[in-house]
Amino acid sequence: MSFQSEGFDPLGPPLMRTPDPTGTSLPDGPPAMPELQLWGGCEYTVNRVGDRFFDQSVRSGHHDRIGDLRLFADLGLHALRYPVLWERVSPHHPGQNDFGWSDERMAEIRRLGLQPIVGLVHHGSGPAYTSLVEDSFAPGLAAHARATAERYPWVRDWTPVNEPLTTARFSCLYGHWYPHLLDEDACWLALLNQIDATRAAMREIRRVNPAARLVQTEDLGFCHATLPLTREATFENARRWLTWDLLCGSVVPGHPLWRRLAERGFESRLRAIAEDPCPPDVLGVNHYLTSERLIDHRITRYPGVGPSAESGGRYVNVEAVRTVSGALVGIEALLMQACNRYGRPLAITECHNGCTREEQARWFLQVWRAAERARAQGARIEAVTAWSLLGAYDWDRLVMTDAGHYECGVFDMRTGSPRPTAMAALLRALVRGDRPRHAAILDMPGWWDSDRRLWPCASPAPPSCPAAVAEPASDLACAQMDARPILVTGKSGTLGRMFAQLCDMRGLPFALTDRQVLAIHDADSVAAALDQFEPAAVINTAGLVDIDRAEAEPDLCFAANVEGPANLARACRDRGIGFVTFSSDQVFDGAKGSAYLEGDPTSPLNTYGRSKAEAERCVLDINPEALVIRTAAFFSPHDVHNFAVHAVESLRAGRSVTAAQDNFVSPTYVPDLVNATLDLLLDGESGIRHLATPGRLSWAEFARRIATGAGLDPALVDPVEAASLNLPAERPADAALASEHGQLLAGIDDAIERFLRDYPASAPQAY
Repeated sequence: MSFQSEGFDPLGPPLMRTPDPTGTSLPDGPPAMPELQLWGGCEYTVNRVGDRFFDQSVRSGHHDRIGDLRLFADLGLHALRYPVLWERVSPHHPGQNDFGWSDERMAEIRRLGLQPIVGLVHHGSGPAYTSLVEDSFAPGLAAHARATAERYPWVRDWTPVNEPLTTARFSCLYGHWYPHLLDEDACWLALLNQIDATRAAMREIRRVNPAARLVQTEDLGFCHATLPLTREATFENARRWLTWDLLCGSVVPGHPLWRRLAERGFESRLRAIAEDPCPPDVLGVNHYLTSERLIDHRITRYPGVGPSAESGGRYVNVEAVRTVSGALVGIEALLMQACNRYGRPLAITECHNGCTREEQARWFLQVWRAAERARAQGARIEAVTAWSLLGAYDWDRLVMTDAGHYECGVFDMRTGSPRPTAMAALLRALVRGDRPRHAAILDMPGWWDSDRRLWPCASPAPPSCPAAVAEPASDLACAQMDARPILVTGKSGTLGRMFAQLCDMRGLPFALTDRQVLAIHDADSVAAALDQFEPAAVINTAGLVDIDRAEAEPDLCFAANVEGPANLARACRDRGIGFVTFSSDQVFDGAKGSAYLEGDPTSPLNTYGRSKAEAERCVLDINPEALVIRTAAFFSPHDVHNFAVHAVESLRAGRSVTAAQDNFVSPTYVPDLVNATLDLLLDGESGIRHLATPGRLSWAEFARRIATGAGLDPALVDPVEAASLNLPAERPADAALASEHGQLLAGIDDAIERFLRDYPASAPQAY
């Protein structure tokens, strides 16, 4: 792949230092710096799409939970980015302010000893009576800033407008957000209005508190390009600095973008800004794995990716981390660029990765360490911010619709109340200076530092949805890793193989064992295997899973399903390591009349269910720190031993599929089950948890959904009464599962769609 080289400076325009408006020269060497601080922020965007406002604080439930602030403080945060948003305080008429919600929370923030960084507009266009392109925007925000500062005169740090350039682009260049324009001049107008609003807001704030600081946030990335797009990349890499350049008064004749803006009629505004600048006291760097981009003229290489809105159909704009095989610039180099360009204090004001738990933690730790290395080179970096403390909603769709897609944060909101994840433990460890839990795992490369980050050139796939889960190269993926493995029992089973595949994909060291290596019913074999592998945790997927065979061989069933897990629970307790084992919906009798929750009493109808209920009791009596996952009705594209594969193969061959119409279950997609289990293990969860794909379906309806999704004939599904199948073991009529802790798995239709997409590409295997 040929990228720009000759005549292109990858660091952008010549580095510069902004004149200090106070007349005090910048220090030649780095001053003594305090410890790197941990800041936090709960994603609080209020953006407008058409006439609808999307409020992240409402969607996360934070709007109704003042107690979240105590949870934030307990992480050890020094400062908290927090909203007193114009759209929320005076939504209907200028000057008609309701600070009631903010008053309670700001008082609590102060009581908890947190330093607030108050945001006034966050990706918004202001209340309904203004917009980014109207003259009323800047004076309106200034009035809101004055009222807010008078309300909270003790607040030092302010972000009047979050990411002005990004917001201008998304609203007026790409048309995603209100006022939904597709015009470069409108984009520049929106940007300049936000810059003027920031300057005016800080003037008003400093009239109340002369010591107030401007913490100006903006996304900082880098644009890579194929050679024919060198000029476009040069423009992109100059534009990325524009928010800070404008506020520092450096967009003057000779600036790379002066001529472009002046020719569009903005010269007088640029001169006015340069004559009365408002340099940030702290540059707030927001950086994501997607902040580095590639613009590529070879559009046909990216099916499903349309041309960039500003390209005139000439090129695509895609994630560099997925498309550039060489080294990227990276956060450390970007921090040094910003430091050398401005000579001002910096903070990383947004750090978040919507991914699996260990990848979230790896990314944050990598950014934290990059900040420490930059500080060692003299960069005045104050803090790294754990953004999206409560997660974020629908950012995969740029918050243009209410699709309900949730990215977990430091706390998981799918439980209905904030549940601390492994990220919370990491943040506390960083504040204390302790070695993080799972440190060896977190020290391993994230997906962005491995070859698996790259899309196939001809057919990029979504980052979180690989087309198929590859078979691991070995049953042991820890030999070259300086980390203790996760020991997985049950090599021959659906669940064990999936754990091996997904541990391999997630960069988690693992050892997959069979009964020759580890016979779980034999305590001596268990002890020997744990001594050999020295695992960090054990996940037990072994046991007897054939419900009808269990009726004929109850002793074998109890030895495999009760004695084995009990032996493992005891050995893990004695070694102080994590333990996960699996139970079943068969522990219930199906008479409840609604989906079963974790606290419902068990009453199994068959031998298999009785063995699982007894195993739950034994395991948690022996090892209360164990995690017991109740689940149900596996389906997966990666082996042949499940109903969904049988249904697809029969339907494709034109054969009928006989299935019970009066027996209801929660069919569970195995890749989702395994990923959620690994996250809960890393979070340190214990007790009984239900993990099943949301949905209550009869087996017949499940088959019809598969047929419809595959474009096959649902009339081939033959619904029958369960009794007519003459199965040896009695099944509960309605064993659907739900959870007191919220749903962690995607819905059934989404799961079926992914199952059909990946089957048979994944080459199912019989073991």
